[in-house]
Amino acid sequence: MTRRTTALTFALVLAAGGLDACRKKPEPQPAPAAVPVASAGEDHREDSGAAMAKRRADSIAAANTASVARTEEESKRTTAEMAQVLAQKVYFDYDRDVLRDDARAALDSKVPILVANGWVSLAITGHTDERGTAEYNLALGQRRAAQVKRYLEGKGITENRMTTQSMGDSQPAADGTDEAAYQLNRRAEFEFPSNGGALVRPRP
Repeated sequence: MTRRTTALTFALVLAAGGLDACRKKPEPQPAPAAVPVASAGEDHREDSGAAMAKRRADSIAAANTASVARTEEESKRTTAEMAQVLAQKVYFDYDRDVLRDDARAALDSKVPILVANGWVSLAITGHTDERGTAEYNLALGQRRAAQVKRYLEGKGITENRMTTQSMGDSQPAADGTDEAAYQLNRRAEFEFPSNGGALVRPRP
């Protein structure tokens, strides 16, 4: 009886020890979180996106540069065209200071440009052919310049934007003693300051 009891007790102790051993088994540690690594394909996409953005920026910059160049070229072309109209001479009949129809048309073409470019002033110079005395031709040239000025004033160009003078027959535009040369010499010429300012085209 005693031996059986001892054996039973020993069996119980072993069982209890086995249970404790099961309870004290260490729990497994969690695995460290995996760090994402960019694939070669993702790197390529990022590089490709940066390259596309740079190409887009370069394209915009090039377009802006071209636009500025076109604007400057157009401004130069407009200034040259307007300057040519302002410089266009008007011609007179022999011993007359009355404006002819062709002279009025030439002056009319100047008016919109002068209105659109209020900073422009005109120096009007009257000329004659060689016939007549120097004193008479100086007076005739002055009357011609004054007629031009009065006409432009009548079109709304203020008096203080224009000056007049006469050169008489001292500066012929053409040599010769025939009517063709005389016609070219009976004229009014126009000068305006060349200060680098761009002339703008009149509005329609």
